[in-house]
Amino acid sequence: MESRSSRDGAAPWRHIDLLLVAATAGILAIGLLMVYSSTRTKPVTGLEPSYFVRRQAIFVVAGLAAMVVAMTVDYRVLRDWAPVLYGGAIFTLLAVLSPFGTARRGAQAWFQIGSFHIEPSELSKIVLILCLASYCSAFRDELDTRTLAMALGLAAVPLVLIYLQPDVGTDMVFAAIIMAVLLVGGARARHILILTFIGLTAVVAILQLGVLKQYQLDRLAAFLDPQGDTQRSAYNLRQSQIAIAAGGVSGKGLFRGTQTNLAFVPEQHTDFIFTAVGEELGFVGATTLLALFALVVWRTWRTAVLAKDRFGTLLCAGVLGMVVFQVFENVGMTMGITPIAGIPLPLMSYGGSATVATLVGIGLVLNVHMRRFS
Repeated sequence: MESRSSRDGAAPWRHIDLLLVAATAGILAIGLLMVYSSTRTKPVTGLEPSYFVRRQAIFVVAGLAAMVVAMTVDYRVLRDWAPVLYGGAIFTLLAVLSPFGTARRGAQAWFQIGSFHIEPSELSKIVLILCLASYCSAFRDELDTRTLAMALGLAAVPLVLIYLQPDVGTDMVFAAIIMAVLLVGGARARHILILTFIGLTAVVAILQLGVLKQYQLDRLAAFLDPQGDTQRSAYNLRQSQIAIAAGGVSGKGLFRGTQTNLAFVPEQHTDFIFTAVGEELGFVGATTLLALFALVVWRTWRTAVLAKDRFGTLLCAGVLGMVVFQVFENVGMTMGITPIAGIPLPLMSYGGSATVATLVGIGLVLNVHMRRFS
């Protein structure tokens, strides 16, 4: 006869959020299809048509394995490891700025291991969520000025190191995570207003002081004045909008997109993968994809509400802020309603570090949901 302890040990697995798992699997499946569609005719010498999708499949398998690990270890144990993880994240962000790091496309943000690239800033998003949730969960009431300053200090170190790469897009995601955790964690309204004012002031100062790189200025110019800008950023935006508009209601059909097949949209398998969805699957396909993301958002928010403790709630809030901002910014930039910021579409864009980080985040949400009764 099965003992009570063994039944209790198995109990968490009987409370897996199957809807969240199904939505995640659906997005991953669409992502693999779109990566293949947008790269099978890509004119890269010596590469097979399935090269990118095979690598992305490896990233997905690795990410799913990491997600299972994130589900298995009780999330409350991770709270004790938050300082160690934080130290490890800072060390890797410092190391990537050293000669050990690899520079690509004007940024030094990767470690190269064989033919693979690891981006520490992507994994640092999850560490930041854990650390902020751990720190803020220790305070039951509203976060006072001192507590808020300490939380911001924790976040400031990785923010600065990532900016030095430079990677403004990832810093924007960090800002969204910080705001989400602080809002749910009990930051006072006046503190949020002050932080918003400081953030806007910092943006104006950065623009005025010439801190941004030229390509970043070109992206901003393309957003503010698409017709007057002649740089590559404006070209990206125009081709992206043409591809989405060409899809119409039902799309041109899988693997039949003209813009996609002829590789007119730069970086279509990474930052602009939503354009392949819009052209080949049309409004129906794009809406289905966004509905799956909405399901992920809803189940994550529901888990935050049902969480057994404050730490679990704040973990879910951080993951929610990360996913919502990235989806909004990425989809928005392909249509011209937000600036081009080089932010991947979660679980869709080609890339190993981002895929693994997002799946670990979803694994933490599943972890909290599984243990809401224990």
